[in-house]
Amino acid sequence: MDAEETGMQTDRVLTVPNLLSMARLAGVPVFLWLILSPVFDGPDLDGWALAVLAFSGVSDYLDGKLARRWNQISALGRVLDPAADRLYILATLTGLTWREIVPLWLAALLLARELMLLVAVWLLDRHGYAPPQVNFLGKAATLCLMYAFPLLLLSDGSGWLSSLAAMFGWAFAWWGTALYWWAGMLYVVQVRRLLKATATAG
Repeated sequence: MDAEETGMQTDRVLTVPNLLSMARLAGVPVFLWLILSPVFDGPDLDGWALAVLAFSGVSDYLDGKLARRWNQISALGRVLDPAADRLYILATLTGLTWREIVPLWLAALLLARELMLLVAVWLLDRHGYAPPQVNFLGKAATLCLMYAFPLLLLSDGSGWLSSLAAMFGWAFAWWGTALYWWAGMLYVVQVRRLLKATATAG
């Protein structure tokens, strides 16, 4: 759900957008179990894992669109949506890295960005500020990564389809990683300005 201020905000919890975000969150452990099944000598469930990822992408689009259209933007939704995005990224990185589809250094690069933002949010919370709003670059980065991960999972095979998936998957992965860090640095600049203003006012 975009942080853009469009529509009226509601304090309701059980809205359709929030339910979509909750369902997306519930799918995180399911996805992780599906993608790691071959690692523990289980059946190949990559097709189901791709289906869960597809549901995640569709629900990510719908919850924001419906929230604005039906005036159901909520404080809870602003927390649930980015939390679901980050947990899916973490779960997918864990699974793909464990299966050696994604190199460890790329996972570390993306996780380092998340750690940087966690520190920034912690600093804001200490000074009584809410977490920074999701910006366009952050949503674009997440979208790129959400395209990259299923394609990279699909590339774990042989044949022309796997080769094509690898080519497009890595293109989305590189763009997503670059945008992810760019958005992260914009957050840090925003946090720095807020904290500097607080120090000056004090």
